Formats: sequence, C-alpha cells, structure tokens
Amino acid sequence: MDALDLARWQFGITTVYHFIFVPLTIGLSPLVALMQTFWVRTGSSTWLRLTKFFGKLLLINFAIGVATGIVQEFQFGMNWSEYSRFVGDVFGAPLAMEALAAFFIESTFLGLWIFGWDRLPKKVHLACIWLVAIATNLSAYFILAANSWMQHPVGTIFNEETGRAEMVDIGAVLTNSTLLSAFPHTIAAAFLTAGTFVAGIAAWWMVRSLRKGDETNARGVYRPALVLGTVVMLISGLGVAISGDSQAKLMYDQQPMKMSSAEALCVGENGAQFSVLTIGDLSSNDCGDTTAIIAIPGLTSFLADGSFDSYVPGVEELQDRSEQLYGEGVDYRPNLFITYWSFRLMIGLGLGSAALAAAVLWFMRKGRVIEKGWFARLGVLAIPTPFLAASFGWIFTEMGRQPWVVAPNPNPNGVDGVWMLTARGVSTSVSGGMVWTSLIVFTLLYGVLAVVWFRLMKRYAVQGVAETEVDPSPEARAAAGAEGDKPLSFAY
Repeated sequence: MDALDLARWQFGITTVYHFIFVPLTIGLSPLVALMQTFWVRTGSSTWLRLTKFFGKLLLINFAIGVATGIVQEFQFGMNWSEYSRFVGDVFGAPLAMEALAAFFIESTFLGLWIFGWDRLPKKVHLACIWLVAIATNLSAYFILAANSWMQHPVGTIFNEETGRAEMVDIGAVLTNSTLLSAFPHTIAAAFLTAGTFVAGIAAWWMVRSLRKGDETNARGVYRPALVLGTVVMLISGLGVAISGDSQAKLMYDQQPMKMSSAEALCVGENGAQFSVLTIGDLSSNDCGDTTAIIAIPGLTSFLADGSFDSYVPGVEELQDRSEQLYGEGVDYRPNLFITYWSFRLMIGLGLGSAALAAAVLWFMRKGRVIEKGWFARLGVLAIPTPFLAASFGWIFTEMGRQPWVVAPNPNPNGVDGVWMLTARGVSTSVSGGMVWTSLIVFTLLYGVLAVVWFRLMKRYAVQGVAETEVDPSPEARAAAGAEGDKPLSFAY
C-alpha cells in the first residue's frame, strides 16, 4: 500500500473512531441540562440524582471525544498537507470559529459546572450546563460548515497564481445549502443516540430494581428517565426521517454519483426502484454484475425529487458526464460495496431505537413498569444501534464523495474550478513507512482508549443512580445553617 491508501485508512479510522463519541456528547448535554432544569423547577431529588448520574457519563464521553478529536486535526497538516495548502484559506475559518466561539465556551462552562455545584447559585449553575449544551451544538455547526464546503464548495474562487482556493464570502460558507440540510439531520441523529442511551440504561435499571424488590426507584426514578428518553427518541426519529429525505433530494442535485452508487443503479431509468437487497459482486465496482432481489418500485425516484416516475441517471451515465467535465483517465465512481451497504446499514440500524420506543409505548402505557428480562436486554441491545447508524452515515457521506476530497459543483463554472481529487491532497513529503508507523501507533492507542472508555462507562452505568443526593447549592447550605465556604472541589 502506498502513502495515499495508508493516509486514507488512517484518516478513516481516526474519524470514525472520533465520531463514535460525538453524537452522544451533542445529544446528551441538552438532556442533562433538561434534567437539571426539572430539578431546579420542581425541587425533586429524583431529577438531581438523574442529573448527577448521566452527567458523570457525559463527562467521560466528552473527555475521550476531545482527546480523539485533537489527533484527527493533526492529520490535516501531516498526511494531507497538499489538501491543507489548497483549501486552508477556506477550511481553516470555520474550524477556527469552532475553537474560539464554541469549544472555549463549552470547556470553560463545563469546568464551572463540574466544580461549581456547591459554589454557584442554582440558576447560575444551571445556566452553565445550558451554555455547554448550546456551545456543543454550535461546535457541530462549524464543523459541519467545513465539511459541507468539501461536499459543495461555495463562497470561494480559485487563484490561478497561487494555485489555492480563496474565500470571498464567509456568509455563503456559513449558509451553504448543504450545511443547512446536514446540520438538522446530524443533530436529530445525535438526539436519537442520546435518547436511546438514556432509555436503554433506564430500562435495564428499571427491570433490575423491580427484581430486587425496589419498586420505589423503578417507578420513581428510572421510569421518568425511560419516558424522557423515549420522548426524545420519538421526536428525534421523526426529525431524522424528515431531514434525511430533504438531504437525499439535495444530494441528488449536488452529488448524483453518490446517490446512484448508493442504489448500485448502473443505468438510468424512469421510476427507479429502491433496492432493499442486491446480490452480486459489488466489490468489482461494476454495478452491472448485480441483481436486486428485493426492491420497492419508484422509491429511488421519490427520494431524488419527490416523484415516483422521475428519471434518475445511472452510474455509467454519470461517469461519462464526469469525464467530459473533469477529464478522462479517472474512475469517478466511489466504492460501490461500501456506498451501497453503508447507506442501508445507516437506515436499518435505526430500527434498534424504533424497537425500544415501540416496546416502551406499548408495555408501559397507563403508568406501568416492567420486570421482564427481555425488556432489559432490549434496552441494552438498542444502545449501540444509533451509534453504529451514525457512524455508517458518516462513512457513506465521506466515501460516497470519492474520488473527490473537494467535490465539484454540478455547474463547475459557478465555482471557478474549485475542486480537488483525493489523490492530489496527500502530502508529498510523507512516505508509506511514516504513515504505517503513525497508523499502528494511533490504532493501538485508540484501542487502549476504547477499553478505558468502555470500562468507565460500564462501571458507572452499573452503579446506578445514587440512593440519596443532598442539594449541594449554596442556597440549600445556607438554609440548613452551614457556615463558611466549601473549597472548590471536583463534584464527583
């Protein structure tokens, strides 16, 4: 394997690994803020206990996410220096905004939230976690702005003298149609992940509490958490479906090759069917060797533009069109096997959350609680499904763009030739051996971090919600007659 293939593997591994933690942080931070809001508004110790419990899991996930995200950004200047030289003027702006306007707020107020339980007034402390939640989602917006520009470059011109893309309109970059479509889809998926996480853990603990004879906690603590997680799953699941449909239609307009490859549609047709299952040799990248054995008539055309009878171009037609626009001698088709199956796994794995939500709605109606073992197992099994669905969605988004690292717009004259093949973005001064070394080191390091993350999450999840939790706020301490200030200390 040459440096290009190794660099792609390394970036793929680090990106997918990092993205495992991202949806949970984005979705769980507002849920923890909501739990704390319930506590401040009602004074119920149930919500204080749940806030502390899920807040601890949020902190673990946040810490691992930060560590893996830093490593990912290093690669832009190492393995992909030619890419950074070409797009640095544009790509660096939203990343800088993410660091200055989002991450600093996020990390600062997270620190105040961790250490300020018994030092800050209740409402000020509550404001801290809400600022963390807002900044986390704002951070996602800026990151997606950078990625969306790679999918659909706008607000940019190509400087022939320097050979670089240069930004001329930051507003266009931050209001990119691709961004405005991708952001709600990503955020909805993050809330689906967090809702499933909360509901899955609460379902397991509700069954366990009932089997231990502790109906008080099962009904008074874990059932409210399960209901909250399920409500979030239902709302976010609907958001994922609606935003996903909108994004598919936009993608057919901006990157038709990606979407036709996702369907393994070799030849264009009217009323194109959606293949639920296709057999054949997709690995050959020749979609003519495949046969759809389960298909839904007209659905691909509907995903393209809302009509079941419209024409959808095939991969071969789009290959010919790309050769005419961007030059011959390049295979402009992405890897059909990965594109086809990642698209279906992204959709199919969402059924794990749907199964848990359906079980909660049916078996817990009218205030019931459940002590069946299968319900606890369903809760645990459902937890990883949205994580995997989000990861396969990210793989589809990035692999479907290949062979472009900056995809051209359908009308190349509209962006003055701002596009770049992945093969031209790799560093010219990094050898295959150097990439092999860093790839092995990162993979081993990430393997260790994965074990640490899993053990910590499991350790604190199986401890459950604390039996009692005293109001730590200065107001409560003053009312109880406590004297003097407590030293600033770690809340957990």
